Formats: sequence, structure tokens, C-alpha cells
Amino acid sequence: MRTLSPAARALAARCEPRVNELARRMTRTVFEDLHGYAELPADVRGVEITATARHGLRRFLRGAADGEVPRPAADGGLRYFQERALQRADEGMPLQLLLGTYTAGAQVLWQALTDAARPGEESALTELCGALIAAQGRVIGAVTESYLDEQAAIVAERGEQRRSLARALLEGTGAADAVEGPVLVVHLRFEARQSGGVAVRRLVRRVQTALDRLFGTEVSALLDGGGGHALVPGRTELPDVAAEVLREAAGPGLRLAATVASGAGDVPDAARVGEEIVRVATACGHAPGPHHLDDVLLEYHLSRPSAGSARIAVLLAPLADRPDLTATLRTHLEQRQDRRATARVLGLHPNSVDYRLARITELTGLDLGAPRDAALALAALLLGPRQAN
Repeated sequence: MRTLSPAARALAARCEPRVNELARRMTRTVFEDLHGYAELPADVRGVEITATARHGLRRFLRGAADGEVPRPAADGGLRYFQERALQRADEGMPLQLLLGTYTAGAQVLWQALTDAARPGEESALTELCGALIAAQGRVIGAVTESYLDEQAAIVAERGEQRRSLARALLEGTGAADAVEGPVLVVHLRFEARQSGGVAVRRLVRRVQTALDRLFGTEVSALLDGGGGHALVPGRTELPDVAAEVLREAAGPGLRLAATVASGAGDVPDAARVGEEIVRVATACGHAPGPHHLDDVLLEYHLSRPSAGSARIAVLLAPLADRPDLTATLRTHLEQRQDRRATARVLGLHPNSVDYRLARITELTGLDLGAPRDAALALAALLLGPRQAN
């Protein structure tokens, strides 16, 4: 407790009868100058905020008139303001507006004390000013902490609701009623699977923020350190800047594919197709995308398992311990069998490319200059072990 002088006590006592008047003045005139205040519901402005202002004024002035300004933390006096802060956060009142009411209210009280001060009470006024500043600091700190805690809880709850919806749609379990019409299904695969809780959380948060900004809404997504899916009801196309925005958040090695589900029930199949599109595009050496099924239509078809898949896949078994030759084969097919283009991509001399291609033919028996053998080589790449990246 802070003990006040008799003069300060007398000054506070003269102002206490004005509590109701001051509270009405705050909420009906002073707060009107705060940005966003006029848009608040009438009952919030006229009843709830007025009651909070009245409580704060009376508590300070009554305590000062009794000779002591209690420390709110010591007697639970902050609880009332904390509860109001939780309520305002739940209602969506901006924090700057909430804190603006407290700072403007303190100014009104200070002006009332100044107006009531008589000649010779300058020291008492200064004493009350110090007490007001100290009390205001404690209240502002408690209000801010409670507001931010509630906001964090709201954001976490909303995020979990979005993840639950995405999980239900991807698993095809009972979320059909929550979504109408087409759903854009975006599959994302990060360059390298992240490990460690903090790193993964930061990555997922950045990507989630980028998705929300990209589509102008809270996107339902299910993401982890390796990637995942984002679902956007009512959309059928990626924005033109999607790749740029998402790679800025996830890194330049991000791969993404977009498919469209005609309804909620088709989301699982669309998600699986998106995953396969990325796998096929990666196996073929395509640029990171975004990819669509039409971009890899032949390759997608060739990668489907059949009775002959195992026999096709083993055609490239002789290259298993030669990743340089496998990379050359993949790049050469991607560059439409243009040896000079292949050399540029790999940073080799064209003669080195010729040597590697000849070695591939020698080891596998596939003549890459023959359309049939080139198609077999492509199918073998697609049907081989799943690519990790």
C-alpha cells in the first residue's frame, strides 16, 4: 500500500462524487474520438464499457480518499479488468482500441483532479499523479496480458478446428455437410523434411499464413514437417502468384500440385492424385511446379501399376549404383532428348552426355534414340522406387 498525504486524500474525496458523471463523459464523448469505438455495439459502449470506467474511477478515488492507493495485484483488484479484457478479446475488439479507452480514461481523471485542485494543493496533485501513473501501468499490463492470452487461445482453437476439418475431408469421414461445391486441393511437399518441434512449427506457421493471405480466407490445411494438403472450398484454380508466395514461405525447393474435387466426398481421391502428380513430376525431373495432371498426363499414365510393371521397373536395375547415370537419363528425357540442353542443365560438355548415354545403353540394353525404348526408360523411372524428394 502507498500512504497518501491528507491533502491528496482531500483532493481525491472532492472528485469521488463525480464518478458517474466522468464515466458517462468518457464513454459518450471522449472515447468517441478513438478509432473504431463508434462501430462497437450500443450495449457495449453504453453499459459494459461505462461500468468498467465507473469501477476504475471509483476504486482509485475511493482508495485515495481513504488515504491509501491499494496495489491491485495484492488484493485481486486487477481481476475485474482482466475479466473485461477476456470478454473484449472474445468479442474481437482490437487491442489498441481497448487500451485506448484506459489511457483516455486516465487523462479524463487527471483533468478532473487538476480542475478540482485548489491553490496550494500542487504537491497533492503531483502525489495523486504519481499514484495514478503507477496504478495505470499495473492495469494496462494486466489487461494486455489477459487479452493476448485469450487471443492466443482463440487462434489456437480456430486453427485446430480448421485442421480437424481438413483431416476429416482428407479421410472422408463425415465432413461432407460442412462443404458445398468444388474444393481446390493443393498438395505441398517441402524440399527436405524438417525435424525438431520449433523448426516445424515455424515452417507450418509461415506456410499457413501464406495460404491465408493467398486465398484471402482462413484455409483449412493439414501440414507437417514434410508438407501436406490445403483445401479451399469454392475455388478451382491456384492464384497466379501461388508458387511465388508459397516458396517464399516454405523455401525454393517446394513442390506443389493442384487438383479439384467436385465435392467433399471426392477430396480423398483428389488428394491422392495430387501426391502422385508431384511424385511423377519429381521422378521425371520437371521444374518444381505448380503441377496439374495435364502437365504429366503421359507420365502419370505410364506410372500406373500393371501386370508388367515389375518387369519394366527392373530395366534400370543396372543403374542402381550409378546415380550420375540415372540423373542423366532423367534429365535427357525431360529435355526431350536434346543432348545440348541436357548438357546445359547438368553443367557438362555434350560429349560427356554422349558418353553417359552410351553407357546407359550398354548397361540396360535400351536404345534411347528409339521411341519405344525411350518410353520404356521413362516408365521404368516412374515405376521404380518412390523418390524421397
